[in-house]
This record gives sequence, C-alpha cells and structure tokens, in this order.
Amino acid sequence: MTGLLGFILGAVYIAGVWRFLSGFDKTNFTSNKVVLALLWPALIFNANYRRNFTKALKE
Repeated sequence: MTGLLGFILGAVYIAGVWRFLSGFDKTNFTSNKVVLALLWPALIFNANYRRNFTKALKE
C-alpha cells in the first residue's frame, strides 16, 4: 500500500512539474524556470506563486 501511495504522489509531483514547465511562458516569472518547477509543492502556499502556477496550468 505504501508503494502505491508513493507512486501516486510521485506521479502527481512529476505531472505538476511538467505542466508548469509547459505553461511557464504564461506566467509573470522571467527566470529560474527549473527551480520554480521543482519547488512547486513548497511554493504553492505563496499567493503570488499559486496565481502564476494556476496561469501556467491553464491551456
């Protein structure tokens, strides 16, 4: 059961990174693309980052 939970969390993390990187040009950010993508779970609590993350996810 723990292995399945780890797999699901890993898949959600990777999907978040992928979607953020794909939509990065829609955000107000200009640099640190990879760092911002990799740290999304921690930064999602910041209102400005959350707003830009949501912009990046919209298609």
